[in-house]
Amino acid sequence: MPDCQTCGACCATYRVSFYWAEADDAPGGQVPAALTQALRPLERCMQGTASLPPRCVALQGEVGRSVACGIYAQRPSPCRTVQPGDAQCRKARAHWGLEPAAA
Repeated sequence: MPDCQTCGACCATYRVSFYWAEADDAPGGQVPAALTQALRPLERCMQGTASLPPRCVALQGEVGRSVACGIYAQRPSPCRTVQPGDAQCRKARAHWGLEPAAA
């Protein structure tokens, strides 16, 4: 099973978009708004993930070696849904050459 602390591939492969009210400038929000950018009227994304190549501003370290999320406890819902070893994880890892591409 992949270890997120030594991977980080998903954080540097996908756009991380979410409902605007998850940000801490909305009542009950927890994602640091300063690390987000507007995407659509009701949607934000983590800075850096709408760029090519994507890389989340909260990702610390080197993909495939030693990484951490600088806002792990406040991360948005898309980050909470990806699980180590799931299809999204494996696709991101293959993109970074950390495991063979799916057949």
